[in-house]
Amino acid sequence: MRQGRLHRLYRGVYAVGHRRLSWEGHCLAAVLACAPAAVASHATAGWLWGILRSRPERFDVTAATRRHPKSPIRIHYADLTEADRAVRDNIPTTSLPRTFLDLASSISPDRLEKSVEQADKRGLLDLRPIDALLARCSRHSGVSALRQVLAIYRPDPAVTRAGTERLFRKLAEEAGLRPSMNFVAAGYELDAYWEAERFGVELEVYATHGSRAAFERDGARQEDLMLLGIETIRISGPRLEREPRA
Repeated sequence: MRQGRLHRLYRGVYAVGHRRLSWEGHCLAAVLACAPAAVASHATAGWLWGILRSRPERFDVTAATRRHPKSPIRIHYADLTEADRAVRDNIPTTSLPRTFLDLASSISPDRLEKSVEQADKRGLLDLRPIDALLARCSRHSGVSALRQVLAIYRPDPAVTRAGTERLFRKLAEEAGLRPSMNFVAAGYELDAYWEAERFGVELEVYATHGSRAAFERDGARQEDLMLLGIETIRISGPRLEREPRA
């Protein structure tokens, strides 16, 4: 230290040679300052996993025992299992399932939904370890929010096209809106259609819209209908269950 080779960052944690550390360097220092067995977690882990759009200003660290917080570190306390731990960029961090669970209790549902979507785009989303974690940590405050966000990623055999159509028709008729179901307009079959208003509803079930080809066809179909003066909206099965009044 007298020779200027070690620069104290926290008690027992030193930068070697200089203090011009990257964000990842400061993150590792924050984790080491809360050792033993501490890991980056919450928004910090979300950034390390690449599922958050904005880099957090503070470092979230989860430790097994009580520690005095050191700015800019925010300490959380949990007894993590080996399944809850991972390493990203050589930094001990929470596993992706545990990161989702922690984020579910600390960020908005909209941001949580976007983080899960980002993980899915990157090929990181695996429901099996997440379900195992939810069963093991059923009292965690983020369980309900995470289950709700994950609902659209679960192929539910109970949510069939026929069942979705029956539910939509029931809700529409209760609201005084009587659609024509499976109506053919301009050569396209629409799940629900109001001819006088030239307005249709497409009911989406993930199992029948889960391929790239189906995605491309659906876009072209909607454009063709729009050019013919027919407006359509899409409603997914999970959203119909979650927001029937809307």
